[in-house]
Amino acid sequence: MQKPEMILFDYGFTLLRESDMDFLRGEEAVYPLIVENPKGKTAKELCDFGLELFRQLRDCRHMGFEINEMQILRCKYDTFGIRFSVPLPQVERILWENASPGVCMPGTRELLAYLHRQGIRTGVISNLGWTGDALRERIDRLLPENHFEFVLVSSDYAFRKPHPVMFRIALEKAGLSPEKVWFCGDSMAADVCGAHDAGMFPVLYEGVGENGARSPYLEKNKQIKADFEYLHIHHWQEMMETLEKLTGDA
Repeated sequence: MQKPEMILFDYGFTLLRESDMDFLRGEEAVYPLIVENPKGKTAKELCDFGLELFRQLRDCRHMGFEINEMQILRCKYDTFGIRFSVPLPQVERILWENASPGVCMPGTRELLAYLHRQGIRTGVISNLGWTGDALRERIDRLLPENHFEFVLVSSDYAFRKPHPVMFRIALEKAGLSPEKVWFCGDSMAADVCGAHDAGMFPVLYEGVGENGARSPYLEKNKQIKADFEYLHIHHWQEMMETLEKLTGDA
């Protein structure tokens, strides 16, 4: 293990997490922006139709491919001739923010401030159906003092972690060789094994959110036994302590 020049992060249950997800609430937030609704569809009907579309496409995600939320929105609204007073990317952001505004995982702000002081570069790679622009806006809203050089999401590139393409794109953007980069996430399969296979040093983060909220990968993580070195932490303070030790050893 050596001190990294850059640390990359997963999004969900790593930097931030979804809280109280309610897609109907999101649909109801964009519903007043509709200017054409020739079939008179209700917010609930539109929500149910969108969720059914996602269900039908879910197998693609299990195969390692990603669905872009804009595809779902276009299918949903164009099927019923619905038009909005704002562009569709704005509809996506309003819908997502109201479906789940998101919350920070404990210690995230402190960690990012520490990394910036230490001159350690940062970025984000996430398996996510929402677009990269939407995630960037969310991160900037909840972590306004972040210094992420890029935010990559699988929906913009078609492939989900642990497929190596996402990690390779990040390395190309960073201009770094993989041994100089750490990757942190809450999934052994997607994040730890994916980062290791890409040559990065992996960090498994299993933090606990407010009200005891935990990663959905917790049980699956226990089933994977890695035969390589990785850091396993439960709070970002442990990351900072590890980096301090590496700095002292340098």
